[in-house]
Amino acid sequence: MMTAGILGTAMLFAGSADAFVCNSPTVRPLSSHGLGSPSRLTMSAVADDKTKTTKFRPNPVVVSAEAEALSHSDTTMKLTPSYELFQMLTEAEGGEVPVTTGGNALRDGSVLKEGIEDPLDGLQLSSYVGCGGKTKIETLPDPFKMVEKELQPFSDSIKELVSSDQPILSMAAKHFFEKRHGKRFRPTIVQLVAKAVAAATPEKIVSDDGKSFSSDILNGKDSSEFERIGGVAGWEWSGASKVQVDADNHKGSDAWRRQAQLGQIVEMIHVASLIHDDVLDEAETRRGGEAVHKLYSNKVAVLAGDYLLARASVLLARLENTAVVQIMATALESLVAGEIMQLKSPPEALLEMESYLRKSYYKTASLICYACRSTALLGGHAYGSTVATACEEFGFHLGLAYQIQDDILDFTAAASVLGKPALADMDLGLSTAPILYAAQEYPHLRPLVMRRFKKKGDKETALEALYKSDTAMDKAKALASFHAQRAVDAILRLPPSEARDALVRLTHAVITRKK
Repeated sequence: MMTAGILGTAMLFAGSADAFVCNSPTVRPLSSHGLGSPSRLTMSAVADDKTKTTKFRPNPVVVSAEAEALSHSDTTMKLTPSYELFQMLTEAEGGEVPVTTGGNALRDGSVLKEGIEDPLDGLQLSSYVGCGGKTKIETLPDPFKMVEKELQPFSDSIKELVSSDQPILSMAAKHFFEKRHGKRFRPTIVQLVAKAVAAATPEKIVSDDGKSFSSDILNGKDSSEFERIGGVAGWEWSGASKVQVDADNHKGSDAWRRQAQLGQIVEMIHVASLIHDDVLDEAETRRGGEAVHKLYSNKVAVLAGDYLLARASVLLARLENTAVVQIMATALESLVAGEIMQLKSPPEALLEMESYLRKSYYKTASLICYACRSTALLGGHAYGSTVATACEEFGFHLGLAYQIQDDILDFTAAASVLGKPALADMDLGLSTAPILYAAQEYPHLRPLVMRRFKKKGDKETALEALYKSDTAMDKAKALASFHAQRAVDAILRLPPSEARDALVRLTHAVITRKK
C-alpha cells in the first residue's frame, strides 16, 4: 500500500507543510456576521507576523509542494489539517490555541440555539459515572439503539457493493462485513451526525437566488467573480449540497440516502486500511479472528484492500458533491501519511507527545472528523458554517480520544478482550501516550523509546517503569478525557436533539470502554 518514501530534511522543513497547507491571503478579522473573508480554503494557519518563530513540527511528506501546486486551481480545496484548526494538547502540556481561519472561525455556541433552552448546556463528562461523577449516562439516548434499524441492512448492502467476479477477491473483501459485525462505530457516528445536523437550520449567507453575497462577505471584491464559477471559489460558505431537509423530513430524503452511503464509504475505507495495516505489521489476528492475509495471502490481502478503496472512490464520486469528494480524498491521503509517519519518524520525534497525537490524527481521527464535516455538507450546510465546523471539531477530538483509550487498553486489557494481540504497539517499536508519560518521569526510558525497543529487555524495562509510575497512566487517561470533553463541547453547539445527545453518550462510551 505504502510505496512513498520520506524526502530529505530540507524538504521536511520547506515542503512538508505545503503538502497540506498553502500560504495565501491574510486572515482578516471576522465580520459582525461571524464570517471570515472569501479568501478560499487555501488560507494558511500561519499568523500575519512573518518574524514570529513557530515550533518545528515534522510532517510526513506524501506529495511534494511542487506537485501539490500543479494540482490546484482557484476552484479546488486545499484543506488545513484539523490539528491546525483545533487544539491537540492542553496549555499546561505545551498545547497552543490555533489561529482563526476559514475552517474554524464559526464556533459560537449560542448562534444555533437562540431562544432555545438546552438542558445539556455546559455539560461535563466528569459528572457521569465512569468519569468521576454520579450521574448515570443512561439518562441520555443509546446511540447504537437509535440507529440500529437503519444499520441493520448495512452488512448485506455493503457486501453487495463490494462484490466481485473474482471469488477469492470477493471473499477477502467481504471478510470483515460478514463476521464480527461489532458496533459499526464509524457508520453509527455518520448516521447520528446526519440526524443531528438535520435539526439545525443552515445559516443564510447568500441571497435567495443564490447569486449575491453580503457586503461583509465580499469584503470589497466583485461578486461576479463568485457568480461566474458558481461560488466555488468561496469554499468557506459553499460546498453544501442543494437540499432542504429538517428533522421531520430528513429520513428517506435524498440527503439521508447520501449520508447513509457516506457511512458505507467510510467503513470501506476503514476496513481497507485495517487489511493493509495487518500486512505491514505482520499481524496474526484482527477483531478476534484471523487477519485477511493469514487466511489467504499477502497478495490477496493487498488486492482486497485496493479493491475496497477503488469501490469506495467510485461510490464517493456518486455522491455528486465535489467538496465532499475532496475532503474524503484528503482523509484517504491522511491514512497513508499516518503509516509513513509511523514507519519513518526520526528518533527524536518518537519522544514527542505532539508527534504521537499527529500520527493518531492521521491514522484514526482524520477519517472520522472529515466524515463528520462531509455529513454536514451533504445535509445542506456550508463548509465554514457553525454546524460543519462543530462536526469536524467533534470528530477530531472524538477520534483522538478513541485512539488514546485504545492505547491505554493495550496495556490494561487482555488480548482475548481486545480482539488483537496485547502490547502490539510495543512489538512494533511504537510508543503511545502511557509510555511517553512514563518516559517523562523516568529519563532512562528515553533511549529505549528512540531505538524502538529493539534491544533485548527494552520492552520489559519500559513496562516495569510504566506499572511502577504513579502518574503515567493517569495522565494518559486525562488526555483522553480532555479530548472527549472538547468533543462534547463542540457537538453541543448544535440545537438540542436526541441524536446530538446520543453523540454525547457515545463520547462517554469511548473513554469508558474496556475493549
